[in-house]
Amino acid sequence: MMTSGSYHLPVLLRESVEALDIKPGGIYVDVTFGGGGHSREILKHLNEEGKLFAFDADPDAQANIIPDDRFELIPENFRYMKNFLRMKGVRKVDGILADLGVSSYQFNKAERGFSTRFDAVLDMRMSQQGKDAREVVNTYDEGQLTYIFRNYGELKQARKIAARITSYRKDREIDTTEELLDILEPFLRGRNANKTAAKIFQALRIEVNDELEALKEFLLQTPGMLKEGGRLCVIAYHSLEDRLVKRFIRNGMFEGEPERDIYGNYEVPFRKIGKLIVPSQEEIETNKRSRSAKLRVAERI
Repeated sequence: MMTSGSYHLPVLLRESVEALDIKPGGIYVDVTFGGGGHSREILKHLNEEGKLFAFDADPDAQANIIPDDRFELIPENFRYMKNFLRMKGVRKVDGILADLGVSSYQFNKAERGFSTRFDAVLDMRMSQQGKDAREVVNTYDEGQLTYIFRNYGELKQARKIAARITSYRKDREIDTTEELLDILEPFLRGRNANKTAAKIFQALRIEVNDELEALKEFLLQTPGMLKEGGRLCVIAYHSLEDRLVKRFIRNGMFEGEPERDIYGNYEVPFRKIGKLIVPSQEEIETNKRSRSAKLRVAERI
């Protein structure tokens, strides 16, 4: 039986919920529901007038729905947050929490194909719909694969990795995680072998789920959805995500600099709250997957 605890051990739970500065009667959004750990903690801080909406496109997350009248799970990707909240009659909220990346449950469920530890079909779809990683490795040309590995995996040997994949698949399709790792074995030697394999899988997963574009679309919606003084809390796990979050909080955009007002001040939607928050050594020892987590907090101006 799957429980919310086995699904995902919530990272930076106390820190992220405290950073929301919850108003007991407010409206909050957990855009990455997963096992519901963060949502359950948020509900503890709400009174009977409070409301919590959660998003998760993974059908497996439905098993963790919280039986609480103040809670509603919307089974969609968070890139559609604004549209679905508007459909619920919600125009503004008091706080938004995002815990990005793949849940422990998704990594540990072998058949989902997220992990380098198990032999499984190359899937990696968070929503279990649309193209999977098998389609990417078997149909993308060498240039497309090079782009993915270079930009989403930050791999120095991206072109050579792509060339090896396209050369191998001339004779047969690449179907499983183990087969892909065997093909790429020449690049997976030495002390950084596991790290390189993880980056290859990360790159494919980002492409399959369109993760960076989804994150951008979500972030762009947050200024319009948050009330003045409302909080945005985002936990990221790799530099590609964290860089986008950091830039958006600072500038309200992902590239370039914001416009200045007539007094020469930058016009931005958020002000940064506190410093970057990372897990304690105690949390890292309890939950190794938390070691790369970075929490950034912003307040709507």
